[in-house]
Amino acid sequence: MHDGHGHALPKSGSAASRHKSRLALALALTATYMVAEVVGGLLTGSLALLADAAHMLTDAGGLALALIAIRFAERPATPQKTYGYVRAEVLSALANAVVLLLLTIYILYEAYERFINPPEILSGPMLAVALIGIVVNLISMRLLASGSSESLNVRGAYFEVLSDLLGSFGVVIAALIVMTTGWTLADPIVGAGIGLFIVPRTWRLLKEAVHILLEGVPAEIDLTLLERVLKEIPGVSAVHDLHVWTLTSGLDSMSGHIVVNDMADARRVLETARNLMKEKFGLEHVTIQIEDAALAAAEAKLPV
Repeated sequence: MHDGHGHALPKSGSAASRHKSRLALALALTATYMVAEVVGGLLTGSLALLADAAHMLTDAGGLALALIAIRFAERPATPQKTYGYVRAEVLSALANAVVLLLLTIYILYEAYERFINPPEILSGPMLAVALIGIVVNLISMRLLASGSSESLNVRGAYFEVLSDLLGSFGVVIAALIVMTTGWTLADPIVGAGIGLFIVPRTWRLLKEAVHILLEGVPAEIDLTLLERVLKEIPGVSAVHDLHVWTLTSGLDSMSGHIVVNDMADARRVLETARNLMKEKFGLEHVTIQIEDAALAAAEAKLPV
């Protein structure tokens, strides 16, 4: 039997850690504007503004969780936690998604209450606060755009800021309607719309985080193709116990058993398999066990 593994986890850290300074700046902008929006919502009586402020609060919490998770993820591995704390980022993304869904339920309830008892709304200040929000969210989105394609955690923060940007546009529309027509029901309608808008994106984020925690195969990996590539290596007779999973964004792992016809070929087969995993599938952290048919048969008889 011959065991081998690929490279260690990258020392540069996870994808999110490379964007922590941008996350910190986006957090500062979001928290500052959130306070202004809460005050504006209370003074103007606008549910749309308060709904957007609630999203901003979630954004601030999500960005803070992301930064905390990155700090944990950068801690070195220990004998008890051999992968370190890289999964903290996925847990943070999961928490963000759950909070956003719960927040949407609250906003819809508030919208229902305001349909029954419409409050007086000061549309002028409401419009001014919303316009400032558009500028703040555009800056935050610009800061997070590059990291959103690399990190699940940064992507979650990016989606939250995107939802707030569209929410701010919605508040502007509601303010203009109230200002020009006096129809105050436009405010709870927009507030409910802001809450509903983020549900599909948040649901996808939730599913992706759960998929990683359940150690599902990464979406970009075709496991059937990967198995076929390994089986096509000269000298390989079978492949079994094949697993590919994601540790955290940008860090995928693979393990498997390769049965060879001649154990004298073990080194060559192992090196070839590692190179194929890296070149064809981008997998660098791999663990492969080379075995002959007798050992594979003996393993198959072991109790599960």
